[in-house]
Amino acid sequence: MRKVGMFGFLVVTSIALVACGSSDETDGDGGGIISVGVANEEPYGYIDIENNEVTGAAPEIARAVLQRIGYDDIEGTVNDFGALIEGVNSGSFDMATAAMDVQPQRCEMGNFGDIEIQYGEGIVVQTGNPLNLHSYEDIVANPDVTVAVMSGANQIGMLENLGIDSSQFMQGSSIADNIAAVESGMADVMVATDATANSAAQNNTSGEVEFVEEFEQPIIDGEPVTAYGAAVFADDELREAYNEGLQELIESGELLAIIEEFGFTEANLPPDNLTTEDRCERNG
Repeated sequence: MRKVGMFGFLVVTSIALVACGSSDETDGDGGGIISVGVANEEPYGYIDIENNEVTGAAPEIARAVLQRIGYDDIEGTVNDFGALIEGVNSGSFDMATAAMDVQPQRCEMGNFGDIEIQYGEGIVVQTGNPLNLHSYEDIVANPDVTVAVMSGANQIGMLENLGIDSSQFMQGSSIADNIAAVESGMADVMVATDATANSAAQNNTSGEVEFVEEFEQPIIDGEPVTAYGAAVFADDELREAYNEGLQELIESGELLAIIEEFGFTEANLPPDNLTTEDRCERNG
């Protein structure tokens, strides 16, 4: 399934939605259904209400890879972003796919597969951008700014690195909650990935918020910030098989075709010269 713009009505609590398969078990030779944890963050992962199933760039990549390596389909469970690795580790699902940035501290907790997408940052503000925010540095420079952010998201660490006071954060469990905070004036800005921020602003019909087009990507420790997303797995066997299928998907051009349906481009494809191991070991 592909994107249907119903972001404003997404369910925040965990909801199991069985995709097209008929069984929730797998056998040793592949086949069956893989249980997958998905974050509630359009366009990476969300519920297509019209078809009553999980979709988005990340679960559609997972669906294509898993079917390529012999499974029937996925059973998607929408969960809080910050609880996805814990869900895999506790056995709630076999893998999690949310374009989660591979970071050293996350590598200590989760078993990441190969990089499957890369992306930058973006912000949503009140219409007219009354505080003239065009970068994370602008946010840090104004101690009166209240920042809506997903609990457990990369942006918390980025802003802390740049010197923000932690009291400025308003952490929510969904993008919908954070957009509502900006819309109502409880928060001045929502920070997220560029695709998430843009999609959330486009799907909001109030006229009270806008995506900041002229946004300067943050520079941290002298380097532009780019996130590199990968799935997390409960066991090595599934991860290795998935990595092989993912590489086939990349080489065939199917990966690009999948992510383009959710607003991504060739620039979002995984880099040739960077591995998950590189990301896990950096600054470590």
